[in-house]
Amino acid sequence: MADVDNDVVRRSPLFAALDDEAASTLQTSMSPVHLERGEVLFHEGAQGDALYIIVDGKIKLGRTSGDGRENLFAVLGPAEMFGELSLFDPGPRTLTATAVAETSLVGLGHDSLRSWLTARPEVSLTLLAALARRLRRTNESLADMVFTDVPGRVAKALVDLSRRFGRPSEDGVLVAHDLTQEELAQLVGASRETVNKSLADFASRGWIRLEARAVVLLDIERLYRRAR
Repeated sequence: MADVDNDVVRRSPLFAALDDEAASTLQTSMSPVHLERGEVLFHEGAQGDALYIIVDGKIKLGRTSGDGRENLFAVLGPAEMFGELSLFDPGPRTLTATAVAETSLVGLGHDSLRSWLTARPEVSLTLLAALARRLRRTNESLADMVFTDVPGRVAKALVDLSRRFGRPSEDGVLVAHDLTQEELAQLVGASRETVNKSLADFASRGWIRLEARAVVLLDIERLYRRAR
């Protein structure tokens, strides 16, 4: 992996407790993976045998109900990790991981990781901390579904996406989220029509400007207040 890739990988929770020498040793056990937009890395129900770190691009994690409806649980970007749950609780994958843009990852098999954790228990603590943070976010999302209206959830999703993928532009923060309107609605947990209505309202107020699979946040403070 190139040096810049190493820098991204080192920011992941897996490497938080490692010095440079230990990190380099662990990286030699990792395998690169490349996905085009729309390619599935693993399906819900498949046996989990590896964790992954995103080097570049975006991965959506979601699941499909028995009647075909889809729900997105998260959209992850560079340095974020996923797939580690089955390390601590072996069993089928609970979500499907799909690339929403051209994406590069590195994967580490659980067998290799378990032997590593036996010698370095401090790494287990960083992984458990990462799982705890994810559980907190899940609990918060469940509360939002009950107590927050759709416009508030849309505003919160835009603010969250800006933290991951936003970059300064001339008149605000450009968020190239790479999501379709349907995927954005699935992330918020509402119908596409309702989410589009909220986005149009925010645009009319001058808070955002919509672009193709992207949005410019013109007044992020207003969005932040609407999300609360």
